[in-house]
Amino acid sequence: MSTTKPEEQITDEPSEDIADEPLSLDELAAEGDEIEALRAENAELKDAYVRALADAENTRKRADRDRREAETYGGSRLARDLLPVYDNLERALRQDGEEASAFDKALLEGVELTMRELLKVFEKHGITPISPQIGEKFDPQAHEAMFEAPVPNTTSGDIIQVSATGFMLHDRLLRPAQVGVSSTPQSDPDPTPEA
Repeated sequence: MSTTKPEEQITDEPSEDIADEPLSLDELAAEGDEIEALRAENAELKDAYVRALADAENTRKRADRDRREAETYGGSRLARDLLPVYDNLERALRQDGEEASAFDKALLEGVELTMRELLKVFEKHGITPISPQIGEKFDPQAHEAMFEAPVPNTTSGDIIQVSATGFMLHDRLLRPAQVGVSSTPQSDPDPTPEA
């Protein structure tokens, strides 16, 4: 025959091990100080936690911005290195084709096709030409003045010659257009002296 122990009952009454003595004022003050110290530590940890979350979020945003910028502008060095190729193709296309032989015309046609393909690649990667026209106003944000000369029938700041095409990479200047700019034309001195 097996004997079973009655299950122990859980009660809300304090066990005999806990003293029923009230705490002294010093003990209450010590516990209050301990609670305040724990609250202060808790507040410090919460503050450190919130700061760590903010730092992590800022780092994530900065990394995302850097990644986007690298995708957009990462090829700027290669693009700058390709600009002389564009310049040489453009010079070849400026050759006068009237005296050219059939071979020269075929060669120029090949250069023109190469130039079109290069411009398509530029467009695909966000590189756009800056092609100022003679008579436009000089823009220091997009043009580089190579020289300045007084030219009749122009106003100061008018473009009088385009030496090289400029380029933008998305919204950044890759190379300014190189231009000649009109200075204020010299006016003839007044022939009548002042009295």
